[in-house]
Amino acid sequence: MPQLRVALAQVDVTVGDIAGNAATVAAWTAKAAAAGAHLVLFPEMALTGYPPEDLVLRRSFLQASQATVSALAEQLAADGLGDVAVVVGYLDACPEPAPRLGRPAGEPQNAAAMLQRGHVIARYAKHHLPNYGVFDEFRYFVAGDVLPVVRLHGVDVAMTVCEDLWQEGGPITACRDAEVGLVVNINGSPYERMKDDVRCELSRRRAAEAGATLAYVNMVGGQDELVFDGDSLVVAPDGRVLARAAQFEEALLVVDLDLPAATGERTGPVDVRDGTTMRIERVTTDTQPLPPYDAVPTSLAPRLDDHAEVYAAVVTGTRDYIRKNGFSSVVLGLSGGIDSALVAAIAADAIGAANVHVVGMPSRYSSDHSVSDAEELARRMGLHWQLMSIAPMVEAFEKAFADSVGDIGGGLHGLAEENLQSRIRGVTLMAMSNEFGHLVLTTGNKSEIATGFSTLYGDSAGGFAPIKDVPKTLVWALARWRNADARARGQVEPIPAQIIDKPPSAELAPGQVDEDRLPPYDVLDRLLDDYVERDKGRDELLALGHDPELVERVIRLVDLAEYKRRQYPPGPKISPKNFGRDRRLPITSAWRERAT
Repeated sequence: MPQLRVALAQVDVTVGDIAGNAATVAAWTAKAAAAGAHLVLFPEMALTGYPPEDLVLRRSFLQASQATVSALAEQLAADGLGDVAVVVGYLDACPEPAPRLGRPAGEPQNAAAMLQRGHVIARYAKHHLPNYGVFDEFRYFVAGDVLPVVRLHGVDVAMTVCEDLWQEGGPITACRDAEVGLVVNINGSPYERMKDDVRCELSRRRAAEAGATLAYVNMVGGQDELVFDGDSLVVAPDGRVLARAAQFEEALLVVDLDLPAATGERTGPVDVRDGTTMRIERVTTDTQPLPPYDAVPTSLAPRLDDHAEVYAAVVTGTRDYIRKNGFSSVVLGLSGGIDSALVAAIAADAIGAANVHVVGMPSRYSSDHSVSDAEELARRMGLHWQLMSIAPMVEAFEKAFADSVGDIGGGLHGLAEENLQSRIRGVTLMAMSNEFGHLVLTTGNKSEIATGFSTLYGDSAGGFAPIKDVPKTLVWALARWRNADARARGQVEPIPAQIIDKPPSAELAPGQVDEDRLPPYDVLDRLLDDYVERDKGRDELLALGHDPELVERVIRLVDLAEYKRRQYPPGPKISPKNFGRDRRLPITSAWRERAT
C-alpha cells in the first residue's frame, strides 16, 4: 500500500491578520517539512481567521484572501517547500452563479485550497453551511457543489470543511463514490464541554461511511467569545484512532499512513443523498507511490478530565482576548469571594501573575475577613495588590443626594444604596484602566448573570468576563480543581480554603448573603440548566420536578434580566448555549411562560 506522512498543524490564528496568518502557515509548513511530511493540513479559514463574520462581506477582505493564497503557494516554493502539499482554509469567491441558492458569481465561499510547487492545484468550497448556535454561515457563504479529488503520491485525497462532517450525505457520500483513500477535514470547531467525545465518535462514523481514513485538523485559541481546543485526530475506516493531538495547545501531529492505491475513475455529478448533487473532478499531481520508508511512532495525547478541560478553555479564551486586543495587563476587583478569586487565578495563569493587578475596595459593610482573604490570595499568587476603601466616595455620593432638592433630596435607600457601592467600584476600576492601560476583567458567573444578580455599570463594567459562561456550582468545582492541581505539582494552593468555604455574599448590606435573594446554587443551577440550556417551558420544568414557586420566580428573574445581559462584556463560551452568540432573545417581549 502507498505510504503518506501527514502533518496536522493545529495553530492559533487571528481574525483579519491575513499576512500574519500566512506567515504562520509558512512557518508551520517548514516544521512539517523538517519532520518529513508529504502533506500538511491547516484549519478552516486559517488565512483569514475564524469566524470573520461581516468582514467576509467586504470585497477588499475577500480579494486580500484570494491574493494571499496564491502568493503563499509561490512563497512556499521559493522557500524550498514546494514539494510539500499544503491544505489551508481561506475565503474565496463563487466562480459561477448559484441558481439553486439564488446567489450571483463572486459571492463569498468558505474554502480550502491545496498548494504545491508554487500553485493552487485544487480548490474546494464548503458544502454544508451551519446555521445554528454560534454559526450563521447561510448569511455569508455560497455552498460548494464540486469535490476535487487529488491524486497525491499514488493516493486519492479529498478535501472537506468542518460542517461537512456533521451532516449526513454531501461530500462524505461523494468521497465514497470517488473511492478516495484519505478524507481531509479542516475545522474551526469551537469548544463545548464534552464535545471532544462527540467529535471522535462522529469522525469514526464518517470514516466508515467514506470507506477511507479521515484526518481531522482543528484550530486552537480564542476569538472573542469562542474558544478552539485543537484535539486534532486521524481515524481509520474501521474506527481506530490512529493519532490524536493535545487539547488547547498549538501542535504538529505527524502520522504515517498506509493508504489504498488510487484506482477511482468516476467523475461528473453524483447524488450525495442530501437533496443535492455534487460533481467529482480529478486532479493529478503525483501518480506514483513514494519509495518505502520507516514510519514514525504515532502519538495519542492523553485526554483532559472535565474540570481541567473547562479551566484550560477559560484560560485560553482569556489569554487570547487580552493578547489579540493589544493589552498586556489586567485589573479586577478582589472581594475575598469565590468568583473574583477564580478570575484572578485564571488571569494569572493566562498572562502571568506579574501582569495582574487586583484591588480591594471595601465599603462600610465589608467584613474584615474579606479584605484579609483577598490579600492572602494576592500574596500566594504574586499579584499586584492594593487597597482602596470606597467608603469616603460612597459617603460623598450619599451626602450629595441627601443635600439635593427635588425627588432625590431624601437620599438613597435600599437597592439604590446597595448598587451605588458596586457602581463606585466599577468607576474606580475603569479609571485605573484609563490611567494605566489595564483591561478590566469582570467577575460575574453565569448563575448571577442569568438571574440579573449583578449591577449594571457596577460589577458588570469591564472589557472581558472570564467566567461569564460558568455556573456558580462549577465555579466552586474549578476553584477546588485548581488547588488540587497545585498540590499535585508541589505548589502552594492559590485560593485560600476559607474563600471556597464561606457563604457567598455581595456585602452591600448588613449581614447579606446571596441566599437571601436567590435559592441555593445547586438548586438554582439545575433549574437554570433546564430553562436556559435546554429551553424547557414552564410546564416542562414542573414535569421535571422543579418547585412550582421557584419556577415562577426564576423564569421572571431570567426574562427580566435580558437587557442587562445584552450589555455584559464578552466571555469564553464553554456550554452548548452561552449568553451571547448562542442564546439570542428579544429584550422587549410580551411572551410569558404560563400554565397550559
